[in-house]
Amino acid sequence: MHEDFERCVRAVQAKDARFDGWFYTAVTTTRIYCRPSCPVVPPKPENMRFYPSAAAAQQAGFRACKRCRPDASPGSPQWNERADLVARAMRLIADGVVDTDGVGGLAARLGYSVRQIERQLMAELGAGPLALARAQRAQTARMLIETTKLPMAELALAAGFGSIRTFNDTVREVFALSPTELRGRARGRARTDRSAGTLVLRLPYRAPLFPDNLFGHLVATAVPGVEEWRDGAYRRTLRLPHGHGVVALRPERGHIGCRLTLTDLRDLATAISRCRRLLDLDADPVAVDGQLARDPLLAPLVAAAPGRRVPRTVDGDEFAVRAVLGQQVSTAAARTHAARLVVAHGTPVEDPEGGLTHLFPGAEALAGLDPETLAMPRSRRRTLIALIDALTFGGLDLGAGSDWGKARAALSALPGFGPWTVESIAMRSLGDPDAFLPTDLGVKNAGMALGIGGSSAMTAHAAAWRPWRAYATQHLWATGDHPINDLPAA
Repeated sequence: MHEDFERCVRAVQAKDARFDGWFYTAVTTTRIYCRPSCPVVPPKPENMRFYPSAAAAQQAGFRACKRCRPDASPGSPQWNERADLVARAMRLIADGVVDTDGVGGLAARLGYSVRQIERQLMAELGAGPLALARAQRAQTARMLIETTKLPMAELALAAGFGSIRTFNDTVREVFALSPTELRGRARGRARTDRSAGTLVLRLPYRAPLFPDNLFGHLVATAVPGVEEWRDGAYRRTLRLPHGHGVVALRPERGHIGCRLTLTDLRDLATAISRCRRLLDLDADPVAVDGQLARDPLLAPLVAAAPGRRVPRTVDGDEFAVRAVLGQQVSTAAARTHAARLVVAHGTPVEDPEGGLTHLFPGAEALAGLDPETLAMPRSRRRTLIALIDALTFGGLDLGAGSDWGKARAALSALPGFGPWTVESIAMRSLGDPDAFLPTDLGVKNAGMALGIGGSSAMTAHAAAWRPWRAYATQHLWATGDHPINDLPAA
């Protein structure tokens, strides 16, 4: 979009928040870059330059606006809508892969050479993987500076910088302030916590956001010990690259409140990225709702609940295991099966503030699982063991940078994986916005009630909803009476 000069100018002049994260506005006279919705008086069009990423604006010599904080705007919705190489790379960079494994590790995850990755990112985003990761580190650094009392040397390491000098230079270059000056500006409005490693943050999103099904689904299917609803917040444990964490996510006016406790602050950026992915916070609800509302049968549902999101997951492997456990059983039974698996194979954690007790077991922890210990039909035991083997030894990738087509094909080849299970995993683990479950009972019931018909008729009718059929599914499910549709009581 940044190449459409006239459209970008109109968005800036209208201070249109819908375009925050889609592009960045740089002002040649001030050498500052902003988000489109910046509240200051818009510059003259001839002084505007537009960039596809904050990293590209920074590389061109512009520093972040102190008023609108463009580096903290919602991410571009493109990266969660697309399945191509650039989108997969951006999801992995957000997940911290460059910081933990380097550009070589990023390329290996994607199955391309470093040169190919750099060329494609430069062509579309105006910055390579190192610059994009650097921009993310700068944002993490600002968050830690403003919300913690960590000494700067510890903070620099936690933000992913190799040295205090690089940290200081980057913060000065990006924000035109020293780390000490940034902390001084934030004094009085920063929210801190006495608990070690605990941060209180605000996660932005594009309005509108309808929280009922989003939090209702997560809470109704919550695995005891791993997830809970407490004091008006959804809480869960997180398995992270350097340790583990506990997060509490609460729907609040204009943002999602996030209280995050980490055993290692180096995991901050990764934890935030996974929470944003879980709640689908980088979606473009105006674009989604606009297309779905063109269908006269769906339009009343969209009008009644604009901004529905697709509840996703913080761990693709975890959800896949839970999807198999939930095959052909009730939600309560699926939770029971998962809870037993957690107690037997999950990693214990301490949670002084609530009832969380374990991390959900990873595929490696389940690799030695004795199928005879599972209280489920033999066929489903076989399906679960096949999935665990594929995740552990077969190269099945359900993570942020996965190839959606390859993952679907690999899942379909496993015993016991029909269209419902594959598409459920595509929707929640892979994050495909066009995943669709026409054979799901709730979808079929909604189709009949709306006068669309059964599964075959629903599939044909739903072609007009592409590429947003996962969002349409949320509206269809909402026509039924199920706890997943309701925001739990505080």
